[in-house]
Amino acid sequence: MSDEKSHEDSYIVMAEGLTKHFKSGPIVVKAVDDVSFRLPRGRIVALRGPSGCGKSTLLNLIGALDRPDSGELSVDGVDVSRLSGGGEVAYRRRKVGFVFQQFNLLPELSAIENVTLPMEFTGGATNGASRVRARELLGRVGLAEDWHRRHPAKLSGGEQQRVAIARALANDPPIILADEPTANLDSGTSRLIVELLQSLRTEKRTVLIATHDEAIAAKADLILEMRDGRLIEPAGS
Repeated sequence: MSDEKSHEDSYIVMAEGLTKHFKSGPIVVKAVDDVSFRLPRGRIVALRGPSGCGKSTLLNLIGALDRPDSGELSVDGVDVSRLSGGGEVAYRRRKVGFVFQQFNLLPELSAIENVTLPMEFTGGATNGASRVRARELLGRVGLAEDWHRRHPAKLSGGEQQRVAIARALANDPPIILADEPTANLDSGTSRLIVELLQSLRTEKRTVLIATHDEAIAAKADLILEMRDGRLIEPAGS
């Protein structure tokens, strides 16, 4: 393996000139504006900045929920900037786990069913194997077995976020994208969720967290600062 290839393999995300603009009436909003950075593998990265600075849009680009207008974006060896159709869907299912501020659990499904669902979409495990893994993941995030069959409405915010993290891990993705994961939680529960996200680092998993929470930033290995769609403190250069 060449030194150049080895150097690239040490980064899970590489972006060059990444740009995403939106039109709001006659105004063009530069949500992500010519951004370049590299994120090393197995780190906790805090993406910090005021509301509207482009944090969520950048997460959406990395997660292939939005497509860039221009620029290059590679995640775990996948050229995300050129994905479309089935390739885009496969990437989201296998490479990225999502944790959202509003939890985004399906209300009609129990906790364990919410976690098994991503595995059913990939077809990589039998129903029995999926449930075994879901139980293991729910146990790992600290949700007692008595609560596995409860629906989201019967769970507290912290419990719902634990289920959401277990769901994000279901297909064993190399990168987790968390958008304000503690915004709707009290300080004690927030601390536990941060510790849980931190524990993923031991598996060489990368966790990118968009946040206003200074406690998260204090525990991160790396901080990216965004202002007006630009990184003012690029990483990995």
